[in-house]
Amino acid sequence: MARIVITEFMDERAVARLHAAHDVLYAPQLVDDAPRLRAEAAGADVLVVRNRTQVRGELLAALQRCRVVGRLGVGLDNIDVAGCEARGLRVIPATGANALSVAEYVITSALVLLRGAYLATPAVAAGQWPRAALSNGREIAGKTLGLIGFGAIGQLTSKLARALGMQVIAFDAMMDQGHPAYAEHGVRCTALDELVGSADVISLHVPLLDGTRGLFDAARLAAMKRGAVLVNTARGSIVDEAALATALRSGHLGGAAIDVFGSEPLAAAAHFVGCPNLLLTPHIAGVTAEANDRVSSLIADKVLEFLK
Repeated sequence: MARIVITEFMDERAVARLHAAHDVLYAPQLVDDAPRLRAEAAGADVLVVRNRTQVRGELLAALQRCRVVGRLGVGLDNIDVAGCEARGLRVIPATGANALSVAEYVITSALVLLRGAYLATPAVAAGQWPRAALSNGREIAGKTLGLIGFGAIGQLTSKLARALGMQVIAFDAMMDQGHPAYAEHGVRCTALDELVGSADVISLHVPLLDGTRGLFDAARLAAMKRGAVLVNTARGSIVDEAALATALRSGHLGGAAIDVFGSEPLAAAAHFVGCPNLLLTPHIAGVTAEANDRVSSLIADKVLEFLK
């Protein structure tokens, strides 16, 4: 019987399946107790984490018995993958399980930000009637969606966008122009600069690497089409938050939806206070009831298979 330590929230039906066959510690707040986390990790054969648990440094060194790390999600920047491999640890992400949740978040955010009307509830409830001010909202049909990163999530996002009448262009540094995915999804491959300057909505779907850190700095934000909308469900450090706030306040950008931040949880951020047409969410684009079920079930399946 293996010892499985789960450091963040997981669907309880998946936890129960693991518990039926193995010794399971399910402690969703363990991520916030570093000394206990290291102590429990020392006796773990399997470690299951989300994005906040940093599997590197002291925690990685504590994994003396561990054979596999299950990631309840797809991004691996919180895991020292090379360090895990050097220790013989297998890293298992939940590839594809939350793609629909992220894609729906992107499209919903684009609809809300382009229309600009759905944040008016407090004003209308207070007796105001900002009808004239809110009558210049934009329709999503006919607009151009620019996807930076065209993997599974980007491809599913393009499918939803095209169903709403959007034109879709994409840039992916890892895919050449002749990659069959572009033709399969009716998406035109473009250079990065062309995409940034022509898209009405830009959505980011790239990992955090040296080449993507700070990708959307002040200069690139300024190069975006005036009135364009930016959606970031990838990683926070890809976008310069202060520069984004400046671009929103100046009116150059028409809106932004930011689900990920350079430091999480986000501390009180003065640069975001009072920014117009801004949606901030706490890294939940890929987390819905259905996605949590799929992600948790997939990782439970893979862990159980590994431990056979």
